[in-house]
Amino acid sequence: MKALKKLHFLVMGMVLILILAACGEEEAGSSATDGGSGEKQAEVTDVKVVLNWFAKSQHGGVYAAQENGLFEDQNLNVTVEPGGPQVSSINMVASGKAEFGLAHADQIINARNEGIELVAVAAAMQGSPQAFMFHKGHGIKDFEDLNNRKVYIQPGIIYWEYLKTQYDLSKVEELAHTGQHGNFIADINSVTQSFVTSEPYFMKLDGVDVETKLISDAGYDPYNIVLYVTKDYLKENKETVKAFTTAFVEGWNLYKDSYEEISTAVQKDNPDIELESLIFEAEAQADFIYGGDAVDHGVGYMTEERWATLIEQLHDLGILKEKFDAKDIFTTEFLPGN
Repeated sequence: MKALKKLHFLVMGMVLILILAACGEEEAGSSATDGGSGEKQAEVTDVKVVLNWFAKSQHGGVYAAQENGLFEDQNLNVTVEPGGPQVSSINMVASGKAEFGLAHADQIINARNEGIELVAVAAAMQGSPQAFMFHKGHGIKDFEDLNNRKVYIQPGIIYWEYLKTQYDLSKVEELAHTGQHGNFIADINSVTQSFVTSEPYFMKLDGVDVETKLISDAGYDPYNIVLYVTKDYLKENKETVKAFTTAFVEGWNLYKDSYEEISTAVQKDNPDIELESLIFEAEAQADFIYGGDAVDHGVGYMTEERWATLIEQLHDLGILKEKFDAKDIFTTEFLPGN
């Protein structure tokens, strides 16, 4: 009998130890997931955003959000993948290799021709910084002043096709733009395509004084650096889209006064570009980001009228096969405050 009692107490002791150990493990596991608050932490979502080009100041809002933990605040773990001549953000997003992408508005519309249905959720730039660059004192007042000049332009670039429908440019000597500016520099009467956010800086380094005329003066002014997703992804992941868009816009708001600091982060992903160039670009693009409709409605804002106009222009040029409702390609419902 004494032996049986000892065995009974031994078994009960072992059971008690197992219960206490299980409770300890449960408590330890709880503190690891909720920080001891007793509340379950929100699940972190992994997403990727593909830039429309190599990292530059035009992507400053993304890097500001990354550097300041704004994505983490929205429970997002974001991978930023630079674009480039061999990297199409639209193809990557359409194939499901990335959830978010950046592109220009006309590129997003043109994707419809390939059956790719995208939805724009924020526009970093209210207008396009695309322009013609010419030697100072040898500028153009109107686009027909391009006649009897050499114009270095990328073959097939959309805004050039648009200009040729709006103006008589039959006397332009059209030459292929190669990205090099030696011929432009040598001919004081020549004109070349450019972005006001970059080429004038490099001309200044070469000691060449230049001026520019925005293409938007002719009425062709697509949103630039547009954040988008596929229509299918949006249907299934509205909370994630809202979270990313919020951080994206807040990043641009922070970037406004911290662009010099953020430029160092951008340079880490693109070490081939000089810090001074990034700072010039940041300052030159400020009006495109924080001006226009953004003054009253905030960064990222878009209008149905602007999208409808662009759809009409691309259709008239024969670039877009079929017109569609502008509401099918953009929404402002995920912008902060909406």
